[in-house]
Formats: sequence, C-alpha cells, structure tokens
Amino acid sequence: MKGRETKPHIGIFGRRNNGKSSLINAITGQDIAIVDATAGTTTDPVKKSIEIFGIGPVVLIDTAGIDDEGTVGQKRIQKTLEVLKTIDFAILVTTNHECGQPERALMDKLHEYEIPFIIANNKSDLDSASILPDGVVTHNMYEVSAKTGAGIPAMLEALVRNMPPSAYISHSLLGDIIGEGDTVLLVTPIDSEAPEGRLILPQVQMIRDILDNDAVAVVLKEDKVSDWLRRNPAPKLVVTDSQMFGRVAREVPENIPLTGFSIVLAHHKGDFEHYLQGTPHLDQLQDGDRLLMLESCTHLTSCEDIGRGKLPRWIQQHTGKQLHFDFVSGLNAIPDIRQYAMVIQCGGCMITRKQILNRLKPAVDAGIPVSNYGMTIAYLNGIFDRAVQPFRK
Repeated sequence: MKGRETKPHIGIFGRRNNGKSSLINAITGQDIAIVDATAGTTTDPVKKSIEIFGIGPVVLIDTAGIDDEGTVGQKRIQKTLEVLKTIDFAILVTTNHECGQPERALMDKLHEYEIPFIIANNKSDLDSASILPDGVVTHNMYEVSAKTGAGIPAMLEALVRNMPPSAYISHSLLGDIIGEGDTVLLVTPIDSEAPEGRLILPQVQMIRDILDNDAVAVVLKEDKVSDWLRRNPAPKLVVTDSQMFGRVAREVPENIPLTGFSIVLAHHKGDFEHYLQGTPHLDQLQDGDRLLMLESCTHLTSCEDIGRGKLPRWIQQHTGKQLHFDFVSGLNAIPDIRQYAMVIQCGGCMITRKQILNRLKPAVDAGIPVSNYGMTIAYLNGIFDRAVQPFRK
C-alpha cells in the first residue's frame, strides 16, 4: 500500500537578480515573492505551498542570492545553504547560461546532500514560439522565461520526472507486517501532553494506515489493555505510546508483537539502521557528556514534555551520569555537532524522510551515535529487542 507523505520541499537557488522570485511567481501564478530590480531583495527563505500535477502538494522555497556580498550577505548565503538540509529537489536559476564559482559551489553541495536538481536558464525575452518543443537546451538545463511563462511547463515536467518518488509517495507504515482483517491494538494515553479534543498526528496516521490495509484498528487507553486482551483474540500487533512501554510490555504476552508509534516512524522515515547501531550507546555515556535532542516541530512545553522533560530525566536515571542536554526545534540550524556524545531525534511526524536524514547526516558522518525517542525509551525499559523485532530484516 502507498499513501501521502509530508509535502516534498523544492528550493529555488541562484544569483541575485537572476529571477528566482519571478520564477516562483510564474510557477504559482501569484505574486508571493517580492520582485525588484534592486539586487538582494530576497533576504530570508520564503515558502509557498502549491499543487504540482504528477506530484501533488509541494512547498516552494525562494532563497537569497548565492553571490551576496558583505557581512550581512554572507549571513544570507548561510541561510540559503541551510535550506539544503530541508529540501528534496532544487531548481538552479541562471541567466546567459552562466555557471561560475557560486553555481559550482552550490552544485557541489547539492551532490553532497544527494539532492537532484535541474537548471532553469531565465531569459526575459523568450516567448512560447522560441522555446524548443521539449524545452531542453543541454542536459538538465531548460530555457524559461519568468516574465512570459514560456518554457515553464516543460521545466515542471522535468521536475516531475526527476523528483525521487520517495519524496512524495511512501510505503505503508505497517503494510509489511499486517494484512486484511488483522487487528492492531493502539495504546494512546490521554495525559497532560495530549492535545485537547484530538489525537496526536502519529496516532491519526497509524489509524488511517491500518484502514488503508483493510485491517481493524482498536484504540484504547493504557488502563484498558489487560481487560481487552482477556476478552478478545490476540491482536496481530500492539503499538503503544513510547511513554507506556514499561507498563504495556508487562501486560502484553511475549508472543504478541509489540512496538511503539515512534519506532514505526523510525522505520518508515528515519535512519533506522543507524538508530539500531546507536541506541545501545546510552550505556556508554559518561559524566559531562552533552546530548542533542532534535524535535521536528515547535510547541509549548511543560515539565511533562517527553523530549525536554521526561526523556532527559529517564536517561540520567538509567545511566546514573550527570549529562547536559541541548534542544533544537523544527528545522532550526544545528550547532557544532562535534560537541555531542549522542543525538536523539523525535519520531519526525511533521517533516520528510529527506529532512530527517539530512539533519542526522553531520552526526552520522562524524561517527556520533544517533537514536530516536521511541527506540531510546524502549532501551531504557529493557525491551529494545522486542520493540524493534517487527521491523528486523
């Protein structure tokens, strides 16, 4: 089964005054980006959600010029480069087929992050009659006019052809381990961190995925698990909120597969193999070690917050060490990764797989162990092997 993934992100890059903002306005048919003859009009990344036929909903990101100058200009370039960690595809806008040092440096970065891209050579005087039938001038380059719109349909067709399907079509969360008629028990505690009047996104995603697989979803709170199991045939799988791992593991017989919402997401869109390798490093932490906690969304927190409150407390109790924790929310820039002994990523329900992999890449490249909230909690509860077993190859 396949389903909708988080919107793929497409970055628009190029020198100042190459027509990046005009191109976005032409693609969307709206004046969403400021256009002016003054170089450097775009100072911060600007996002716009649109629908592209053949892909579906996407997010376009307009960026500052890659040739900006001065102290402030260098800061703008740095913000532009940070966008690379969040995108699935790139459009490099040139004029006069110019490909100098700024373009080559950007393309090197695109290759480093394994981001596919096309080049749009923007000419203001083009009309539809002067565009080649398929828009192709050289390999991967398309002649377009942000002013007249000429060539843009061909460029978008190329974008659809070259966009990795994994960026917008994902395999089922549970489709590899459940089938038609199977029952999946979802344990969803309602505590101070639960949003008023609704379920959190991973729980909603899981219910939809179970239904898409023609299976049966049973949703209950943690204090109803034992009673339900006594009264009903054994479910195919139990998925619990990670905070309830200890209690639920004691109540669910060993012969019934058990995992957590966050672990399902870790397998679905996280760096699962590196999580498997990195999680046991929790037992090797030393006094004074610094851990980086990565959250995929920005939200108000309390002392009961899983990432900022409970999990750091549980890790210190488990290790008996005095540890330091830093927190980065959303897609904000990550500080010098070399200062950390370990990186722990949340489930990532709000961001794409590419964004998660790119955020973890500096740690993985530096040999720093990485884990995920759910896998860490399972390890702290002594049920790591059981919780990841449903997804072992």
